[in-house]
Amino acid sequence: MLRMDSIAFEIAATAARMVVEEGLEYGPAKRRAVKQLGLNTRTALPDNDAVEDSVREYIALFCAETQPAELAALRKLAITWMERLPEFRPYLGGAVWHGTATRLSDIYIQLFCDDPKSTEIALIDHGVDYEARTVTGFHGESVEALSLSSMSPELGEPVGVHLMVYDHDDVRGALRKDAKGRSPRGDLAAVRALVEEASHE
Repeated sequence: MLRMDSIAFEIAATAARMVVEEGLEYGPAKRRAVKQLGLNTRTALPDNDAVEDSVREYIALFCAETQPAELAALRKLAITWMERLPEFRPYLGGAVWHGTATRLSDIYIQLFCDDPKSTEIALIDHGVDYEARTVTGFHGESVEALSLSSMSPELGEPVGVHLMVYDHDDVRGALRKDAKGRSPRGDLAAVRALVEEASHE
């Protein structure tokens, strides 16, 4: 059992480095870590919570001086987009919400509306170029994602922003606490509060 735990730990630690240094998502990072470590492709993978813990440790060790400012910049950019689309009840999720994002991380915002096409019309009205694709939602269902590139003034470079379009009624399930008892995403007021709190630290 100890051997399995040490292998899972090794995969999580290797994946965490890829997440932070290359901006990989957790799934691809875990699979690449298995390959890099020369393990069997059927090796049991650590869960996302274990990878997130390793990401936090990696950031604390190697990025403690740069990461807080990068995270603040990404949260400010997320706020900009949430303020542009208030009618779709935007919620921020992912690494930018949980505080593990670096300048290589993308921003994931969930939108909740009755008519998915209305979000595309809103982007067109704003003159925004976007790419529509289908991704897996938080309940394993297919949802539309509108992906775009947005310049971060603080970082001085473009950041990927992904707007995931959910049905209006899905918002209730979206706010269930995760395995660690945390809110998996936050609304505009919650994100503003995080930015404000960090600015006083």
